[in-house]
Formats: sequence, C-alpha cells, structure tokens
Amino acid sequence: MNEARDLGTQPVDALMQQWGLSNHDMVDASPEQLTHKQVQRARKGRMLTLAMMQKVTRTLNIAVWYRLKKEEREQYFEYLHKHLFNYAKGYDPAFEDPNVPLMKLVADRGGKVISREA
Repeated sequence: MNEARDLGTQPVDALMQQWGLSNHDMVDASPEQLTHKQVQRARKGRMLTLAMMQKVTRTLNIAVWYRLKKEEREQYFEYLHKHLFNYAKGYDPAFEDPNVPLMKLVADRGGKVISREA
C-alpha cells in the first residue's frame, strides 16, 4: 500500500468514540449513502478527497444531532472537515472541542438516539 496515502488514525476516529458512534451509526445516519468502507477509511487515515471529507463531516454532524435533545441542539458546534482530518487545509492540532459538555451529557444518557427529526 502507498504510505503517502495512509496518514494514520484521524481525529474523526476519536470524535466518533467520544460521541459513542460506530461505523454503522454513521452509515445509518447518512443521507448521502455513506458506506462502512468509506467510514473505516476515514477513521484509519486513508487520504480522502475534499468531497469525501465533507460527506463524512456532514454525516458525523447529523449522527450527533440525532443524539441531542432539542434544547441541546442550539448549543451544538458543527464540526468542519478541518476538525476531523489532520491533513485537511486549516487543521489546527490545538483545537479545543466546544462540544465536550454535550458529549458528557450524551454519554450519561447512554448515547441513545433521541429523534431523527430535525
């Protein structure tokens, strides 16, 4: 395999773990037919195109959104692809996630899907 295309575990992997999301949760939440293989590639650091990074980012935001209560959604900071991939333009390794308090609330509830309606 080409080592230049394999960039190691990405920040999206840690975010998915912190939010309690599995690959299947992402595929299930995706309105764009994201596949298990695409999610796995994103997590493990296979270099993706900008369009694919944005697709994964949109899906992560939707999957998290489904786990939040209505009042929590107003506080949610939507991730950009530069927060999920360390090879994306604008990536900042010092980024501090403003969603940490919401992550804790979701984890305390057991990470269950609240509603699929926006």
